[in-house]
Amino acid sequence: MLRAIELAKQAAAMGEVPVGAVVVKKQTGEIVGEGYNRRESDRSPLAHAEIAAIEQASRTLGGWRLIDCELYVTLEPCAMCSGAVINARVENVIFGAYDRRFGACGSVIALFDLPFNHRPEVTGGVMEEECAKLLSEFFKGLRDKRR
Repeated sequence: MLRAIELAKQAAAMGEVPVGAVVVKKQTGEIVGEGYNRRESDRSPLAHAEIAAIEQASRTLGGWRLIDCELYVTLEPCAMCSGAVINARVENVIFGAYDRRFGACGSVIALFDLPFNHRPEVTGGVMEEECAKLLSEFFKGLRDKRR
């Protein structure tokens, strides 16, 4: 999660919503994919941290099935990213801050509880305070700029 937080800080420095994600191979603890939010920079609704991390992990491992992998992300994944987790067969999702507006791991909907053929385990609230602080400080800064 510490690396995901570092990536979220990189996103914030670029003016992006501070969300960072890493995919870790469980057996070795090696980070095989990482990403941060780039929606504004890439001008794409698909440029979420989780999507970038999953894409890089797939390339690193040479396949789309991320068996024996965990996703660490600073913010609860949305429905799109949760769908990518299911399709990539990620085994565990560990996230920091809850997302009461878009979270698909229990806050708005529990997508992983639906009868898909793959259901990852979810752990929320890991380093929640640090992750939530990044987001609240970022949005406070945006509000201050507008004044």
